Order: sequence, then C-alpha cells, then structure tokens
Amino acid sequence: MSILSTSIVPDRPRVVIVKSSDPYMATSQALRLVQSDFSVNPGDCIVIKPNIVRPVSPEEGITTDARVVEAVIEYLRDKGVDDIIISEGGNPGTDKAFKKLGFKELAKRQEVGLVNLNKDDWEEVHIPDAVALNKVKVAKTVLECDGIINVPKLKIHHMAQVTLSLKNLMGVIVDNRGLIMHDKIDEKIVDLASLFKPVLNVVDGIVGAEKDEVVGDPVESKVIIAGNDMVSVDAVGSAVMGLDPVTIRHVNMAGRRGLGVSDLDHINIVGEPISTVVKKYSTKYSARKLETYGLAHPLSEEDVDIMRNSFANRDPQVADPYGK
Repeated sequence: MSILSTSIVPDRPRVVIVKSSDPYMATSQALRLVQSDFSVNPGDCIVIKPNIVRPVSPEEGITTDARVVEAVIEYLRDKGVDDIIISEGGNPGTDKAFKKLGFKELAKRQEVGLVNLNKDDWEEVHIPDAVALNKVKVAKTVLECDGIINVPKLKIHHMAQVTLSLKNLMGVIVDNRGLIMHDKIDEKIVDLASLFKPVLNVVDGIVGAEKDEVVGDPVESKVIIAGNDMVSVDAVGSAVMGLDPVTIRHVNMAGRRGLGVSDLDHINIVGEPISTVVKKYSTKYSARKLETYGLAHPLSEEDVDIMRNSFANRDPQVADPYGK
C-alpha cells in the first residue's frame, strides 16, 4: 500500500467537533463519531504525526498533547493495529521534546515506535503538477507506512496564517524546512500536501495558540476537530479560530487544486456547531515574536519599516500586524 495520494475527494466530507477540556476523552469521542469515514487494517503500519515544534507544555497552546495521541493509539489497538509509530521532525530539540512532553514514556508504555524524523533516512520525491515545490526529501518512515494519522495543534501561524493539518505535514521533510518552505509558503504547503492523503486528521484544540505558532499566547478553545479530509478539517479549524477560511490562502488553494473541500457550505459538521465553540484568535505578532527578531515592543518607526518590508506580504489579512 502506498502512502502517496491517489484518492478522490468526497462531495460533502464530514468534520467532527467535540467540546471538552479533557484531551483523552474528547479525542476518544471524536474518533467514535468519525470512525465510519476511515478504515485501518490490522496489518497496517500507521504513523502518528503530532506537532511538537518546541519542548513546551501543551497547556501553552504550542504542542500536541500526548493524551490526544494516546487516545489515537488505543483506538488503533482496538482495531487490531499493532505497528504504530509516533514521528515528528522540524526542530533540533525533537528528542528533548519527546522526553519532556511525555511522548518517550508514552511510546514505551504503549509499546509503539518513536522516530525523530530529523535523523531518519530519506528519499527524494518529485511532486507532480507542483506550483513551487518540485521535489522534496521525505522521511522514509513516512513513505514506507500504510497510513498517516495527522495530529496538529490549533494555532495561528505568523506566515501561513494558520497551522493545522496541511501545514503539519512540513514535519515529514528531512532537510532545512524553513529555508525550503518559507518562500512562497502557501504554494509549497499545498504542493507538499498533494503527495499525501492522511487516513485521519485530529486537531488538538483543547488549548490553542493565537498570534504565533511558536511563541503565541494560549487560548482555551476546549475542542477536538477530526475528519478524513484535511482541507475540510483546516477550513473548520480556521473558522473555530474566528477566521474566514476563504481568506486562508493555502486552505483555499488546496480546495481549488482538488485536495479537499474548503467551502464550509459543503462540509457536514457533526457534534458541536462552529457557532458554539468559535473564539476570535488574534493574528497580530506577539511581543515575544518581535523579540526573536531583536525588535522591541512597541516598535520604532524604523523597525516598523523593516518588519513591513520583510513580512507584510505574508500577512495581508492583518490590517496592521505591527500596531501597539
């Protein structure tokens, strides 16, 4: 079985929203509600791909909660799947994050694999009909599995507007991801995502992050969002953060390119309606993000010019991301 995408997108995909402050319980409930939309076989090798960009607690809104991943593992075990691998790359502190956030202990206790994709073997894959990313080095652990369960965090991204299921796939690249992806980031996110059709996407929104994906501020959204269409899941996730999915460039592009359904009017929402869980996430740059660029807050006029010249085109949805 090939992990590379050959699937046809359904007309009206379902996306489940479960509201709870309990990561394990909410994920288990979401999996029960969405189980008819995806299948796994007992002999499959399944890679679970969380978002572990920094070794900080999931309560800060930055990293996937290990309890969400544990609920996925136990669901797979109930379906007879024994070959399970938790895998992540994307930051030099991945091993430290595995240990600090409980993934190392979880893998040992559940007897599943744990792979730092930064250290994995890789294969260069050419992307058919690419717009900006023609080829990419992908971790062999991912290429050789039978299915991916994508477990991102509910977050604002300072360049890509949001980071959810589509953006989370950047972690499968074995190379300098930032250098490769950050120019024409939206087009490249979609190019990369066109290679894959995750079995399932489960967004940890128990505590999300506004303003930034690495140094953002936590927001208690108390939701788990799940579905087999990653574009639809990301459209719903964007709406849950108070953003119009039409304005999220890579989500809209992915819909236009046939990777999934991005129009909320053509997505069946199961469980909680968006209106009962929506919270307005701020998209302004955080003071901590400005500090990482050596800039003070509030910004001087010179710094404003520097930041606008560097980043304004990446964040047109924000009228003035540098305001006080």
